[in-house]
Amino acid sequence: MALILPVRGIEPRFGKNCYLADNATVVGEVVMGDNCSVWFNAVVRGDVHSITIGDNTNIQDGAVIHCTYKKAPVVIGNNVSIAHNAIVHGCTIEDDVLIGMNAVVMDHVVVQSGAIVAAGAVVLANTVVEGGYIYAGMPAKKVKPVGDDLRGVFERTAMNYIKYAKWFTEGNMDY
Repeated sequence: MALILPVRGIEPRFGKNCYLADNATVVGEVVMGDNCSVWFNAVVRGDVHSITIGDNTNIQDGAVIHCTYKKAPVVIGNNVSIAHNAIVHGCTIEDDVLIGMNAVVMDHVVVQSGAIVAAGAVVLANTVVEGGYIYAGMPAKKVKPVGDDLRGVFERTAMNYIKYAKWFTEGNMDY
């Protein structure tokens, strides 16, 4: 069973049809929308500031979502995928965004709708990641527009993770 804890008397709140893996951790001031998932070894830690997550968002294995005390909350939109081992810290991620595996997104970053932060990228504090573009590298820089071949990745990935969650909650093995 997932570890869900109050911090300073504030308990996490979950929308409908959320899936939390058995060893996921969600603590403190966290508000999660409908059809979200938090996967194995992922941590959503709203102990020092608030974390607000929209609908159809998935936080994949080993990812960490955290804030900066009294300075930087986390706001994550709808249809967002936070890939394996990513770190999202004190920032805003708008709708329809993909944060790649092992990426780091720092305080006061704004990732605009339709952007992709590539695997392994490090987005430095106060950066605006322009919507419709892929950012990669250390530090992350705009490398190219999101092409037609990737435009459907946001909704497709979000919907896939809703399906995967059903495998654990309903035993539905429809691949």
